[in-house]
Amino acid sequence: MLRHPAHVIALGAGAGLVPGAPGTAGTLLAFPLYWGLAPYCTAPTLLALIALGFVLGIWACGRTGRALGVSDHGAIVWDEIVAFMLVLFFTPAGWLWQACAFLLFRLFDILKPPPIGYYDRKLKSGFGVMFDDVLAAAYTVLVLAVFEQIYV
Repeated sequence: MLRHPAHVIALGAGAGLVPGAPGTAGTLLAFPLYWGLAPYCTAPTLLALIALGFVLGIWACGRTGRALGVSDHGAIVWDEIVAFMLVLFFTPAGWLWQACAFLLFRLFDILKPPPIGYYDRKLKSGFGVMFDDVLAAAYTVLVLAVFEQIYV
């Protein structure tokens, strides 16, 4: 992990090395990162930082995938971190909403319903690693928006 800064980023500073559930560990890491940034950023600034994280992830995940010999190695979790920070940006306030967002995001990231699975199989690059998780984030935000209309 420490051989190159891209590896530290892509592996979520070690979160991706958690045995058995690296994607879950990466997603969980998004909580303190988001909570640490959100109070100090305007909405446009926070979205810009998330977008910058996406662009950084294209480079870091691509480089790390090449070094590991697997484009979307399970230890690469920067994609989960950035995508779930995007989910948190759009999630209504409250721990219950955030817990539901976490569960939904993990579900979509694991099951990869269409077209997520298609892009996960076809795009073997840093962009592909990042893109399928952004699609999982979009599904999550959509489901949360529907629930919000029903229950709020």
